[in-house]
Amino acid sequence: MSSFIILFTLIGGITLSAQSSINGTFSRKAGTIETTFLTFLTGTMFLSIFILFFGSGNVLALLEAPKWQLSAAFLGTMYLLLTVMAVPRIGVIATSIAGIAGQLVIGVIIDHFGWFNSLVIEIDIKRAFALLFMIISLYFIYIGNKRSREVIDEQ
Repeated sequence: MSSFIILFTLIGGITLSAQSSINGTFSRKAGTIETTFLTFLTGTMFLSIFILFFGSGNVLALLEAPKWQLSAAFLGTMYLLLTVMAVPRIGVIATSIAGIAGQLVIGVIIDHFGWFNSLVIEIDIKRAFALLFMIISLYFIYIGNKRSREVIDEQ
């Protein structure tokens, strides 16, 4: 079962990068906020149908959740909005790596302190090096994108 979860997550990452690229291009014509709105509106429609036919929870339980947990919706919206803004400026791969690096940095911090009732996993040298290498890869990808853009601008 866990191999399916890894496969599904891999497919999710593929669709996220494709969606980022399409949204970045679309935002040039429709606007950043408008593109983000369309994405969430479409997602709301599809999820409403999924809930109707496949839902097993209680939608009204959202009203009983602690208010700080509802901030996740705002954070997801901010992530998408910032991604739509970044893709046309720095490219899909730099945007994706920056997003992943940000997730890893905060993920290591959340794990280390056990925030949000997560499993406590202390920062060790292996995790620190993994973060360092991710940031180095972001630097090289960004520099490569910048050089490619300069070559295009010269032509």
